[in-house]
Amino acid sequence: MIDDQMLLTYAQQLGKALAERGFMLTSAESCTGGWIGQAVTAVAGSSAWYDRGFVTYSNHAKQQMLGVQSATLTQYGAVSEQTAQEMAAGAIKMSDAQLAVAVTGVAGPTGGSEEKPVGMVCFAWASRQGFAHSKTHFFSGNREAVRRQAVGTALQGILKLLKDIPPSLA
Repeated sequence: MIDDQMLLTYAQQLGKALAERGFMLTSAESCTGGWIGQAVTAVAGSSAWYDRGFVTYSNHAKQQMLGVQSATLTQYGAVSEQTAQEMAAGAIKMSDAQLAVAVTGVAGPTGGSEEKPVGMVCFAWASRQGFAHSKTHFFSGNREAVRRQAVGTALQGILKLLKDIPPSLA
């Protein structure tokens, strides 16, 4: 189980890795409601590597703040890798950051369906240089547990993306 200390450790590791590259991070959050931003700003000095966060809980906010296309929401739904990808791309476009993470999902305890059950969370990680990755996870537990696991996965995904970006792009 991911606890607050683990989230702090991930955020500290992320901050060190971003600072070494001179990169800034932005986040686009739906089901985590700003928790990624809270986790990274718990680290002293995070203003050197965290640019801003977008909490876009409604579909309208996703469209208005991040440029998510209504066609994407209609075809795939808010909880989809396609929407997460557009959220991440929009967060980069609307910020000064080089890297973005986006999260959208069904934290529960209601709102799930057979196709998109409670615990389904879609992630996207992207860089201004064009590196991108998305993935869907299925978490278990109550609402807080799902959200906490999503934050941990989001932070770990940015660390992985940093390892995949060639040093020459730093």
